[in-house]
Amino acid sequence: MTMAGRFAVAAPDPGLRAGAILEIDLGAIAENWRLLACRVASAACAAVVKANGYGLGAVPVARALAAAGCHQFFVATLDEGIALRSALGRAAEIAVFNGPMPGSEAEFVAHRLTPVLNDPGQIAAWRRLAAPAFVHVDTGLARLGLTARELAALTDDPPTMRAIPWRGVISHLACADTPEHPLNAIQQARFAAALGHFPGIRASLAASSGIFLSREFHHDLVRPGAALYGVNPHPGQPNPMRQVVTLKGKIIQVREIDRGETVGYGATHAMAGPGRLATVAVGYADGWLRSLSHRGCARIAGRRVPLLGRVSMDLVTFDVSAIDPALARPGGTVEMLGGDYGVDDAAADAGTIGYEILTALGARYHRIYRAADRG
Repeated sequence: MTMAGRFAVAAPDPGLRAGAILEIDLGAIAENWRLLACRVASAACAAVVKANGYGLGAVPVARALAAAGCHQFFVATLDEGIALRSALGRAAEIAVFNGPMPGSEAEFVAHRLTPVLNDPGQIAAWRRLAAPAFVHVDTGLARLGLTARELAALTDDPPTMRAIPWRGVISHLACADTPEHPLNAIQQARFAAALGHFPGIRASLAASSGIFLSREFHHDLVRPGAALYGVNPHPGQPNPMRQVVTLKGKIIQVREIDRGETVGYGATHAMAGPGRLATVAVGYADGWLRSLSHRGCARIAGRRVPLLGRVSMDLVTFDVSAIDPALARPGGTVEMLGGDYGVDDAAADAGTIGYEILTALGARYHRIYRAADRG
């Protein structure tokens, strides 16, 4: 009998194989969308699912949002739009922020994708197709969108204005997460002036944080992204959004360590006293940022365990000296993201923003999607 024949092999269990489990609460995402839609009741509420649904899976996220009543989606690239169209079918409107790269216009039409036209070159190429499009007007971000001079040239060209069935006019706020910043009012005024050239066409200015400014920023359509996924849209105030992700890293090894011994690469942490360390199968290859070295933490049974030393590619080490050994053991887990330590908390420790924490979440995690009935 062969060695393989001596052992029965069970069906593969991806959760058992993985070094960490990432749980994604689709019900919470849908609730967050409903909360935002209610807040802007007189305007329509879209959903931004670019960057693979902010790292959480564009297809399952968009399907959950469509079931909740969302009909307008935004992505960044043509490839994202094609994949989303395949998943959602014909009913949803899908717009592509980056617009068409030269030569890709026919694919937009073939997949019924609506481009956001950002510069005169995109507008000239799209005019020949006479298909629907958004136009992007830059009001102060200086990233994408028509400058004031380019907008004037467009509006002084009636044949081009008439040739494209405009689906909407958009702009993007630079400082919406800082409500008192004077640029918010300046951008709103510039946007209002631009809208005078597009009578009767939908207007969209606010993304997640802009929704929490005054109602004048809502216009006809809002475009939340990060807030759908639990990122606080107005930092420094209580987060109105439900937390969406829970990340549980698996403990590979627990070891005793003496006073004075060092931990991790570079020997950057020395133990002040004897203790116990738990090594967990998550590292910067999984999106657990290296900037969390010496600063991050996790939870075991609700108790904080600090991260010691540097985050390495595949591993991170936590101090579990104060935790019951029955709870901190090989095969057990530490909660690295959850209700007590969300994406904004991890971002603060890493010196970044919740957007980066979410979009960095790695491909090696075993993802579990929760769609609890909250009715």
